[in-house]
Amino acid sequence: MKSTNIFLIGPMGAGKTTVGRLLAQKLSLSFIDSDHEIERHTGVDIPLIFEKEGEEGFRKREAEIIDELTQLKNIVLATGGGAIIKEENRQHLINRGLVIYLAADIKHLLRRTRKDRNRPLLQGPNPEQKLRQIMQQREPLYREAADYVIDTGKHSVQTIISQILELQKKQDPLT
Repeated sequence: MKSTNIFLIGPMGAGKTTVGRLLAQKLSLSFIDSDHEIERHTGVDIPLIFEKEGEEGFRKREAEIIDELTQLKNIVLATGGGAIIKEENRQHLINRGLVIYLAADIKHLLRRTRKDRNRPLLQGPNPEQKLRQIMQQREPLYREAADYVIDTGKHSVQTIISQILELQKKQDPLT
């Protein structure tokens, strides 16, 4: 087995935090959301980091946090949607845990994120177009990093957690 860690990747609105929190409870592991950790470390919210430092500044902070968090043991980590952009992040995730890509189609992602003001990349005049651009860039990276892909748009949270538990058993038949 790679590790006791489970890393959830995917676009904003795919359900990483919701699934991760419940999965961690089920497995008696610690749950960590990398975006929340960045906010905790900096003392400010992500939109403010984007405003003051730009996306590049945020990605630098994110890379430091991903490196730190992926070295922990017995965690379920929900990453930010863009965490896979940097090669070093992908390598840390791939080498340090079971990586599950929570996928969803654009329609589901838009519905889940439309009222969330904490999504700086979607605050422009055409969130759907921006989300399509983001997904065109990131989809291949999510797939490259993932051990498994689960479509969250077609299943309940409980079904998704059951699927992850089954996949984890395949990784470590002794559990």
